[in-house]
Amino acid sequence: MDDFREAYYWLRKNTAENARIMSWWDYGYQIAGMANRTTLVDNNTWNNSHIALVGKAMSSNESAAYEIMHSLDVDYVLAIFGGVIGYSGDDINKFLWMVRIAEGEYPKEIREGNYFSESGDYTVGAQASETMLNCLMYKISYYRFGEVQMGYQQPAGFDRSRGYVIGKKDVTLEHLEEAYTSENWLVRIFKVKKPANRPTIKYQQRHIKSWRPLKVSKKGKSKRGIIKGRPLVIKGKRSSSPSSSSSSASH
Repeated sequence: MDDFREAYYWLRKNTAENARIMSWWDYGYQIAGMANRTTLVDNNTWNNSHIALVGKAMSSNESAAYEIMHSLDVDYVLAIFGGVIGYSGDDINKFLWMVRIAEGEYPKEIREGNYFSESGDYTVGAQASETMLNCLMYKISYYRFGEVQMGYQQPAGFDRSRGYVIGKKDVTLEHLEEAYTSENWLVRIFKVKKPANRPTIKYQQRHIKSWRPLKVSKKGKSKRGIIKGRPLVIKGKRSSSPSSSSSSASH
């Protein structure tokens, strides 16, 4: 099976040399060695807080994950998925470890119990929790998988590694776009969309005020060039305001 080799070769040939890849730490050394690309975390697991942040991104919904990825300058996200060929060592089966490590650093935002069904099972099937079905890991694993039918006896979206049909087939992406999926779907790579420099406002929603020429009064002291309250200056005398001059004249 050449999925790993082909995926890393694709990364090497189709991404910028300074591209940053976000994946679980298991594949860090492989990506660095075979694809020659920078990863956020690798097999040197001493930086637990950094690993926890990646786990938090994988465990969060797409919008929250996008904020994390944007802050870390992530260009691509890589996931290992075994649902097509029945590979049990994929990221869905490792996912609870990502959740647990993330919860250790971010207990208010990530809670392991939210990823279990109401009956207390860890599942991505019909009974899966909404948190599970909407997290980034689920989306990048099962994007377009709901359309896949691998045999006459199996319905579309049947996960061979888990042994049942996934709970949510119509997976959509807002901040990511599929860049590469290996022949057996074992390696999936998604490109992180860059935020627009300026927001685009539809023409119908724009409120543009028409330009109006400035009106200037020509009456009395409002004429252009006249400054109200300007001190009266007489050669050889100390400057005084018009009001003080008029009051002294009256005396």
